[in-house]
Amino acid sequence: MKTQLIAILATSLLAATGCDKPAEPEAQPVETAEVIADNAEGAATAEAKEEVAEPAEAEATVATVGQPAPDFELPDEKGTTHKLSDLKGKIVVLEWTNPDCPVVQRVYGSQTMQTAIKALGADVKWLAIDSSNFVKPEDSTKWAGENKVDWPQLQDPTGATGKAYGAKTTPHMFVVDAEGVLRYSGAIDNNPNGKLDAKDQKNYVVEAVKSLTAGTDVVDAETKPYGCSVKYGS
Repeated sequence: MKTQLIAILATSLLAATGCDKPAEPEAQPVETAEVIADNAEGAATAEAKEEVAEPAEAEATVATVGQPAPDFELPDEKGTTHKLSDLKGKIVVLEWTNPDCPVVQRVYGSQTMQTAIKALGADVKWLAIDSSNFVKPEDSTKWAGENKVDWPQLQDPTGATGKAYGAKTTPHMFVVDAEGVLRYSGAIDNNPNGKLDAKDQKNYVVEAVKSLTAGTDVVDAETKPYGCSVKYGS
């Protein structure tokens, strides 16, 4: 009897406190093999994207000795157009110039350019190119008249042709052979300060043209140009 009474009291106590049987923990969803594979592929793709570097911008091509000279088409101070490719069959000398540059004024004052042109003769085409962003055709006309210059002063105000050749200074000289290949790039001579005696001076442009005319290699194919920096607009 006593045992029965204890059992009844225990049952009543459980009902009063609301204690139920503990619930079983919810089962976690199990990923299928397909889901796992998709997740792995997505992670690998994301990692690969992070590792891929942005492609570098291509560097602009600059004229190189031994390679075809960049073609150009520019007007001179009188408005006449000159195209390099139209001069194939002739040796062409390109002279970067700027009437305001003291070094250009010095080499013209010492007759360095004029003497070189006379030494080369009429079979060589000499073209001056002005890539200064501020020089106008009338400035080139005035300069030519004051210095008795009778060769074209090509206008390159955008600087596109100067940059294609990598022209750094005024003057900066280039010699193109009859096949249109660049054979010389550098200074007009070995006298950057204008202090060498005449007997010690060497005109690189004249020497280069003479070598080409004789069918021999240009010995000093590249030298360091000197002068004022080319005044590009940008």
